[in-house]
Amino acid sequence: MTAVCPAGGVSAGAQPYARWSRQDSSELCPEDESPPGRKLTPLEKLNLDMCQDEKMVRELTVGRRIAFYKIRGEIGCGNFSHVKLGIHALTRDKVAIKILDKTKLDQKTQRLLSREISSMEKLQHPNIIRLYEVVETLTRLYLVMEFASGGELYSKISTEGKLSDIDSKIVFSQVLSAVRHMAENVFYTCSTCVKVGDFGFSTVSRRDETLNTFCGSPPYAAPELFRDEHYIGVCVDIWALGVMLFFMVTGTMPFRAETVPKLKRCILDGAYTIPSWVPEPCQKLIRGILQLQPSDRLSVEQMMACEWLQNVDFPKPLDPFQLEPLHLVERKLCELEEHETEVKNALEALGITPEHIHNNQGKDCRSSITGVYRILLHRAHKRQAVESMPVVTHVESTSEAKKERLKTYRSLRHTSKLCILL
Repeated sequence: MTAVCPAGGVSAGAQPYARWSRQDSSELCPEDESPPGRKLTPLEKLNLDMCQDEKMVRELTVGRRIAFYKIRGEIGCGNFSHVKLGIHALTRDKVAIKILDKTKLDQKTQRLLSREISSMEKLQHPNIIRLYEVVETLTRLYLVMEFASGGELYSKISTEGKLSDIDSKIVFSQVLSAVRHMAENVFYTCSTCVKVGDFGFSTVSRRDETLNTFCGSPPYAAPELFRDEHYIGVCVDIWALGVMLFFMVTGTMPFRAETVPKLKRCILDGAYTIPSWVPEPCQKLIRGILQLQPSDRLSVEQMMACEWLQNVDFPKPLDPFQLEPLHLVERKLCELEEHETEVKNALEALGITPEHIHNNQGKDCRSSITGVYRILLHRAHKRQAVESMPVVTHVESTSEAKKERLKTYRSLRHTSKLCILL
């Protein structure tokens, strides 16, 4: 999907990523070891182990550990990268680490990477994957992101069947909210919570600006991608949302064929059939989205206001928050929010001092200090139930028909599990 986002993304000419070293990652040198009799802080001990512990040094050498992260098994792969599970050595949080081979990154791919980093940093929404840190070595780039475990939605539906009408409403409402904020790929989670991520092919465009790069999976491709030389990005995104909705409520794809040329023909003809058991309001929504002419498709706002999604409480963007920890030491304690105080105390407990934070200025996501801060901040947000998901009450029957009501419990805590959908 192509994203529409505010201007001001990371340009291709932005400064190169700073190479990682043990000294840079911790802002602490071996000479800074604590005096005799004083117990080492977790940061000091980790820094010392990374220099002197044989096992840890060996893991760093062979790539089983990078910066403050121990790398575990692979959880996904793409055309340009592999994604592995990581464990943060200080916070013990699980993260997803996207690994890219720098020798295979041409100029175009480097631009895409810059866009991906910029998009993930600028978008602050409960249903959008967070970026914690970027680490670089001589041969590889590592994007450390929010982790959610799970399998592919396609496999889930293939084995368990379609989503219920209510679950489809809950999932689709979150996707619409994230897409309205600005989105790229959708990750399905357990407990009907979804995340949006993977901005590798995102671009910055105006709503009426035409594009010409074919991207995305053919089953989700809008007809104009096959038919026209140029297309409007937001209209292509809306078509893909229609395909996704059809898939969720029926368990099958709307356009199916044995070969790509035959699939292309089906899409260009707009040949699909909605099963009769799909609720009429949902059918109406799907038909409003899967219109052959881009200008005839429903907008995101129209979808959110449709009959099928009545009484759905859509997630809202997060209140803006600082991406770096400098404000924690520049402001007085009484000026900090409750979650900021919590993060500041957690940083101090790990041995991250005001000096470390001041020395961290200007390094943005390319700093392990920033990485620790963002992980702890995200943990505090989740504890405050900033990330909430819709929950469905009991389906009630009336004399006319069965009616469904949706309700959001803002205080519900959950663990996300993700899988690639688009």
